[in-house]
Amino acid sequence: MPDKEVILTLDGLKKLESELEQLKTVKRREVAERIKQAIEFGDISENSEYEDAKNEQAFIEGRILTVEKTLRRARVIDDAEIATDVVSVGSKVLLKDLTYGEEIAFTIVGSAEADPRAQKISTESPVGRAILGQSIGHVAEVKVPAGRLQYQIMDICR
Repeated sequence: MPDKEVILTLDGLKKLESELEQLKTVKRREVAERIKQAIEFGDISENSEYEDAKNEQAFIEGRILTVEKTLRRARVIDDAEIATDVVSVGSKVLLKDLTYGEEIAFTIVGSAEADPRAQKISTESPVGRAILGQSIGHVAEVKVPAGRLQYQIMDICR
Protein backbone atom coordinates (compact mmCIF):
# COMPACT_ATOMS: atom_id res chain seq x y z
CA MET A 1 0.00 0.00 0.00
CA PRO A 2 1.52 3.37 -0.97
CA ASP A 3 2.24 5.91 1.72
CA LYS A 4 -0.37 8.58 2.30
CA GLU A 5 0.46 11.99 0.87
CA VAL A 6 1.39 14.60 3.48
CA ILE A 7 0.10 18.09 2.80
CA LEU A 8 2.35 20.90 4.00
CA THR A 9 2.37 24.64 3.75
CA LEU A 10 5.62 26.24 2.58
CA ASP A 11 6.26 27.30 6.19
CA GLY A 12 5.73 23.72 7.40
CA LEU A 13 8.14 22.39 4.76
CA LYS A 14 10.84 24.87 5.80
CA LYS A 15 10.41 23.97 9.48
CA LEU A 16 10.75 20.24 8.78
CA GLU A 17 13.82 20.78 6.58
CA SER A 18 15.38 22.93 9.31
CA GLU A 19 14.61 20.34 11.98
CA LEU A 20 16.15 17.59 9.84
CA GLU A 21 19.32 19.63 9.30
CA GLN A 22 19.57 20.33 13.06
CA LEU A 23 19.09 16.64 13.91
CA LYS A 24 21.63 15.40 11.38
CA THR A 25 24.35 17.91 12.16
CA VAL A 26 24.09 19.32 15.68
CA LYS A 27 22.10 16.71 17.61
CA ARG A 28 23.91 13.67 16.18
CA ARG A 29 27.27 15.24 17.02
CA GLU A 30 26.17 16.17 20.55
CA VAL A 31 24.88 12.69 21.38
CA ALA A 32 27.97 11.05 19.88
CA GLU A 33 30.11 13.19 22.17
CA ARG A 34 27.96 12.23 25.19
CA ILE A 35 28.36 8.54 24.33
CA LYS A 36 32.12 8.96 23.97
CA GLN A 37 32.35 10.69 27.36
CA ALA A 38 30.18 8.06 29.02
CA ILE A 39 32.40 5.27 27.66
CA GLU A 40 35.42 7.01 29.16
CA PHE A 41 33.83 6.62 32.62
CA GLY A 42 34.48 2.89 32.38
CA ASP A 43 32.12 -0.09 32.71
CA ILE A 44 29.15 0.73 30.46
CA SER A 45 26.96 -2.07 31.84
CA GLU A 46 26.06 0.05 34.89
CA ASN A 47 26.63 3.49 33.41
CA SER A 48 23.43 5.58 33.45
CA GLU A 49 25.01 8.38 31.40
CA TYR A 50 25.78 5.86 28.65
CA GLU A 51 22.22 4.46 28.75
CA ASP A 52 20.69 7.95 28.60
CA ALA A 53 22.90 8.94 25.66
CA LYS A 54 22.09 5.72 23.77
CA ASN A 55 18.36 6.27 24.36
CA GLU A 56 18.64 9.83 23.08
CA GLN A 57 20.59 8.59 20.06
CA ALA A 58 17.81 6.10 19.27
CA PHE A 59 15.21 8.85 19.59
CA ILE A 60 17.17 11.19 17.29
CA GLU A 61 17.67 8.49 14.65
CA GLY A 62 13.97 7.59 14.80
CA ARG A 63 12.96 11.23 14.42
CA ILE A 64 15.33 11.62 11.45
CA LEU A 65 13.66 8.65 9.72
CA THR A 66 10.19 10.05 10.46
CA VAL A 67 11.01 13.53 9.12
CA GLU A 68 12.70 12.11 6.01
CA LYS A 69 9.66 9.93 5.29
CA THR A 70 7.34 12.90 5.79
CA LEU A 71 9.39 15.04 3.41
CA ARG A 72 9.39 12.27 0.76
CA ARG A 73 5.59 12.09 0.91
CA ALA A 74 5.07 15.85 1.09
CA ARG A 75 2.99 17.92 -1.27
CA VAL A 76 3.46 21.62 -0.65
CA ILE A 77 0.41 23.82 -0.95
CA ASP A 78 1.15 26.90 -3.02
CA ASP A 79 -0.43 30.19 -1.91
CA ALA A 80 -2.36 30.25 -5.20
CA GLU A 81 -4.02 26.95 -4.20
CA ILE A 82 -5.38 28.38 -0.94
CA ALA A 83 -9.02 29.20 -1.44
CA THR A 84 -10.61 32.24 0.17
CA ASP A 85 -14.21 31.32 -0.60
CA VAL A 86 -14.11 28.01 1.30
CA VAL A 87 -11.91 26.63 4.07
CA SER A 88 -8.97 24.64 2.68
CA VAL A 89 -5.46 23.65 3.74
CA GLY A 90 -3.50 26.85 4.31
CA SER A 91 -6.59 28.97 4.99
CA LYS A 92 -6.54 31.38 7.91
CA VAL A 93 -9.97 31.13 9.47
CA LEU A 94 -11.72 33.33 12.01
CA LEU A 95 -14.31 31.39 13.98
CA LYS A 96 -16.85 32.60 16.51
CA ASP A 97 -17.69 30.25 19.36
CA LEU A 98 -21.47 30.62 19.48
CA THR A 99 -21.68 29.35 23.06
CA TYR A 100 -19.21 31.79 24.62
CA GLY A 101 -19.12 34.55 21.98
CA GLU A 102 -15.32 34.35 21.68
CA GLU A 103 -13.52 34.68 18.35
CA ILE A 104 -10.71 32.27 17.56
CA ALA A 105 -8.29 32.47 14.63
CA PHE A 106 -6.67 29.31 13.21
CA THR A 107 -4.65 28.26 10.21
CA ILE A 108 -5.78 24.96 8.70
CA VAL A 109 -2.80 22.67 8.07
CA GLY A 110 -2.05 19.03 7.35
CA SER A 111 -1.59 16.72 10.32
CA ALA A 112 2.22 16.80 10.03
CA GLU A 113 2.42 20.47 10.99
CA ALA A 114 -0.53 20.78 13.39
CA ASP A 115 0.30 22.80 16.50
CA PRO A 116 -2.75 24.05 18.43
CA ARG A 117 -0.57 26.27 20.66
CA ALA A 118 0.53 28.11 17.50
CA GLN A 119 -3.09 28.30 16.28
CA LYS A 120 -2.49 25.65 13.59
CA ILE A 121 -5.14 22.95 13.52
CA SER A 122 -5.17 19.81 11.43
CA THR A 123 -7.65 18.96 8.73
CA GLU A 124 -8.09 15.73 10.69
CA SER A 125 -8.99 17.42 14.01
CA PRO A 126 -12.69 17.60 14.96
CA VAL A 127 -12.86 21.36 14.28
CA GLY A 128 -10.77 21.06 11.11
CA ARG A 129 -13.02 18.31 9.72
CA ALA A 130 -16.15 20.30 10.60
CA ILE A 131 -15.10 23.47 8.76
CA LEU A 132 -13.08 22.07 5.83
CA GLY A 133 -14.79 22.95 2.55
CA GLN A 134 -17.28 25.32 4.24
CA SER A 135 -17.79 29.00 3.47
CA ILE A 136 -18.18 32.21 5.48
CA GLY A 137 -21.35 32.18 7.58
CA HIS A 138 -21.48 28.39 7.92
CA VAL A 139 -22.15 27.12 11.43
CA ALA A 140 -20.18 23.97 12.20
CA GLU A 141 -21.19 21.69 15.01
CA VAL A 142 -18.33 19.85 16.69
CA LYS A 143 -18.91 16.86 18.95
CA VAL A 144 -16.69 16.92 22.04
CA PRO A 145 -16.67 14.76 25.19
CA ALA A 146 -18.64 17.42 27.09
CA GLY A 147 -21.31 17.72 24.39
CA ARG A 148 -21.42 19.82 21.24
CA LEU A 149 -19.82 23.12 20.32
CA GLN A 150 -20.91 25.42 17.53
CA TYR A 151 -18.56 27.63 15.56
CA GLN A 152 -19.53 30.12 12.90
CA ILE A 153 -17.02 30.88 10.15
CA MET A 154 -16.56 34.66 10.22
CA ASP A 155 -13.69 35.10 7.73
CA ILE A 156 -11.38 33.09 5.46
CA CYS A 157 -8.12 34.43 4.06
CA ARG A 158 -4.65 33.31 2.88
